[in-house]
Amino acid sequence: MDPALTPGARVVVAMSGGVDSSTVAALLAERGCDVVGVTLQLYDHGGATGRKGACCAGQDIRDAARVAETLDIPHYVLDYEKRFRTEVIDDFADSYLAGETPVPCVRCNEIVKFRDLLAVARDLGAQALATGHYARRADGVDGPELHRAADAGRDQSYFLYRTTRAQLAFLRFPLGDFTKDETRALASRFALPVAQKPDSQDICFVPAGRYDDMIEKLRPGATEPGEIVDEVGRVLGHHDGVIHFTVGQRKGLGVAGGQPLYVLRLEPASRRVVVGPRASLGARHVPFDHINWLGPRPGKSGIRVAVKLRSAQPPLPATLLLETERGMAVLDEPAFGVAPGQACVAYDGDRLLGGGWIARA
Repeated sequence: MDPALTPGARVVVAMSGGVDSSTVAALLAERGCDVVGVTLQLYDHGGATGRKGACCAGQDIRDAARVAETLDIPHYVLDYEKRFRTEVIDDFADSYLAGETPVPCVRCNEIVKFRDLLAVARDLGAQALATGHYARRADGVDGPELHRAADAGRDQSYFLYRTTRAQLAFLRFPLGDFTKDETRALASRFALPVAQKPDSQDICFVPAGRYDDMIEKLRPGATEPGEIVDEVGRVLGHHDGVIHFTVGQRKGLGVAGGQPLYVLRLEPASRRVVVGPRASLGARHVPFDHINWLGPRPGKSGIRVAVKLRSAQPPLPATLLLETERGMAVLDEPAFGVAPGQACVAYDGDRLLGGGWIARA
């Protein structure tokens, strides 16, 4: 048994108010751990989203408190709104203004949860911080390793790729071997009040899913109009803001052509959206930077890996080349819709080796 999760060991559980983290708290309490629930209040407009399952605000905090009461464990709510606004929401808005397609869940895990909350857990004398992520942590010969979840359809390791070795040594993911149905069955067995609660949304802080409306409020002038042009610069139409587009987008372009057109790249400085045929969208060389690496460092000739370029896309075979702060994934076959701001995450089988933010070519 993991010594950090043995009976009597203090474990802080990051409780978002959802079924996953609630089940983690219940599992560890049943095991006899000294469980302490901590919920981060990250923003104050959860009710404005108009949907259930928006993580870390309003009803979700109340749900976490109800679960803690059911399990008879202490529960604390920490106000991290200012930090979340600065490090995640503002970064999200600025990334779109720069013509990128950001992944705020990665930023939230990297900074708010696995830096700040982990420090809180240590201050509380915990032996581990447990979360409801579907991923697996394994002890390898060179230290802890991060692996994909047993249920590939629920795997969340992509969102955890910026976890450091030191953080991974302290983290635990008790749901890594479970399916979602198994988790809900456990929640029902524990009689948790959130057993049938809908899953949280990926971008939890965007009201009604309209990220462009939120960006316009945060950054007035973000929807300045511009031109939609083809690859040689010929004007095909006009748009009302670069933030409404992402690389690979086909629908909603508002221009007609003899063949389907896709967004090839965004040029925010000139407010231009460049479109073209699908063949022009393909990319075999994917540059990335701000590397976080958990596996053995590859040599100059690179390493054979599978890379994920978006969270919902399957891994692609590639050769990975690394420098100190930059890297390049050379894909065996072209990928379509490679967007700056997303993450290039490398795997060796189920083991996550590391990755970085996709940069402009």
